[in-house]
Formats: sequence, structure tokens, C-alpha cells
Amino acid sequence: MQQLDEVYVNLIQSSSEVQRLRRAFRDGALERTAEDAVAVTILRDDGSEFPHPGTLLFTDVTVDASTGAVSLRARVPNPDLDLLPGELVRARLVQAVAQDAITVPQQAVTRGAEGSSVLVVGADGLAAVRPVQVGGAVGETWLITEGLEAGEQVIVDGFQRVRPGSAVTPTPWP
Repeated sequence: MQQLDEVYVNLIQSSSEVQRLRRAFRDGALERTAEDAVAVTILRDDGSEFPHPGTLLFTDVTVDASTGAVSLRARVPNPDLDLLPGELVRARLVQAVAQDAITVPQQAVTRGAEGSSVLVVGADGLAAVRPVQVGGAVGETWLITEGLEAGEQVIVDGFQRVRPGSAVTPTPWP
């Protein structure tokens, strides 16, 4: 017999991501969420969200030497018996919050030998290259930890026609 009205979901997280989070907490770049209330959103294999959020039960304290990952376990209510044992799912956990975070669409960031950069529209209406530090992915966007201020306009599309120093007329990006 198997219990299906509540299921356990085993997850893994890379040890490098765990270390990055620890550094961000220590440096004050991120604030912890309440450890006893970490919500887990389950994503089905078709990308849809499972309607019942779960809760994180524990994070393992050792790294698996063969995978370089840390194990996590979540408990998820399954009142309609939609999740089945052995089903492959993905999970989204809110482990930390970055106050006043700036995110930009991933396509706006250019990576090169000198690091990451974006094109911004200056107060004079001219395009300028701005070096940025990318913290990580947040959905389809990049978290920018350094290099941009709130309210600055970032060029997301039309790179073929825009050069640094050229005049631009910004329009909202959908």
C-alpha cells in the first residue's frame, strides 16, 4: 500500500548553489525566508504548476560525492491523487529574498571576455555599454547584483541597429 493523499518529493540542489546562497546571506545581499515555512511549488513535466504548494521538510547536511549535490525533501498535499509515485517533477523553492532586486530579460545581457554587460539609454538619449554583475537566473530573467540602478532603461531588443553612442528612442518592451 502507498499513501497518495500526501506525497514526499525528493529534490537535489547543487552544492555550488548552496555555497553561493550562504555567501549571499553572509554578505547581506540576500535575506533568509523563514526556514520553517519554505514553500515548494511543484512543476509538472509539461511546465504547469501543481495547484497545491508543499513545504520543505529538511535539507541534507552532506554532499553526495558522486553528483556534487545536496538532497532535500518536501511534503506536498495531493488531495486529488494527481501526483503518482515515481513521477518526475521539478520544484521551485523560495530560499531567500533580495530586497530591491533588479532583474532584466536574459536576452538583454551580453557576455564577453571582459564579463557581462547591458546596453542602457542614458539621460542624454544615447546608448551606452554598462558592465554588470549577474547573480543568477530568476525565471526568464537575470538577477543583476551590481551595475544598474532602479529606473534605468535597458535595451532588450534591436541590438543590430544600436551602437554605443547612438541616439535611441526607447519604447516599452512587452
